[in-house]
Amino acid sequence: MAATLAARDRRFGQLMAAPGLAALLLVIVFPILFTLYTSAFDFTLINPRHDTFVGFAHYARAFGLAEFGNALLVTLWFVVAVVVLEFAVGFLVALMLNAVERGKAVYYAILLCPLLINPVVVGLIWRMFLHPELGIANYVLGLVGLGPVNWLGDPRNAFWTLVVVDIWHQVSFMIVLLLAGLASLPKEPYEAARMEGAGTLACFWHVTLPLMRPVILVTLLIRLIFAVRTYDLVYIMTRGGPGQATDLVSYFIYRQAFVGLNIGQASALAVLLLLIVLVLTAWLYRHMRSLV
Repeated sequence: MAATLAARDRRFGQLMAAPGLAALLLVIVFPILFTLYTSAFDFTLINPRHDTFVGFAHYARAFGLAEFGNALLVTLWFVVAVVVLEFAVGFLVALMLNAVERGKAVYYAILLCPLLINPVVVGLIWRMFLHPELGIANYVLGLVGLGPVNWLGDPRNAFWTLVVVDIWHQVSFMIVLLLAGLASLPKEPYEAARMEGAGTLACFWHVTLPLMRPVILVTLLIRLIFAVRTYDLVYIMTRGGPGQATDLVSYFIYRQAFVGLNIGQASALAVLLLLIVLVLTAWLYRHMRSLV
């Protein structure tokens, strides 16, 4: 009887999970398989057919593209910059908010405002703010006697301007996750540390950081994945320029597909990007798990 009930519950669970698994298969697995298949053919928007098999030719050509190597390098610097800076700022703000006793709801509402704005809207807003002649940023600089800055048209400024805008938009994500982790920490280790004479810095280093490592791991992994696939801000604000200063891999793949019309080559680049992200995520996860 018990075995019959267990089998019935298992079948019921499988039945309930089937729609979700089918949707997952349709939305995630099918596009990945289609991209892998397309990457092996000379599939273009001019000739959208899987009739010319080229094997790994697109992958071999990708490694010979200097522009792809530059896009990988720019993406690496962008990911490192935004993840490190957002984590530093987010952890500092989360620690301060965790100590606040009153008015947390107000702070939460303020923090969530940038995160709730669509990335396209964020790009349009900041492109208007940073306009070299009409933008409010240069107007404020003029009020204090400083000359205008070409925020998006100068290769020396465009990359870091994009980084700052991304931090403004996404740092709230770091803050919310880290603050949730801080709020769930037990009080007993802190009380024991204070009884032993530990100060604020010692409590942070020997109690908060060890207890927060799992939360930090998950936060960094999620943010890293989001940063690698950044596309919206680049498309709206810089279009990969000036030159190749902000030509991230995601935007480079877009140009290969819809400017160069070479869907097969773009599919191969997308597969390579997926493999890079998977390897990087697995390495970071394994490395940080050893610290937990």
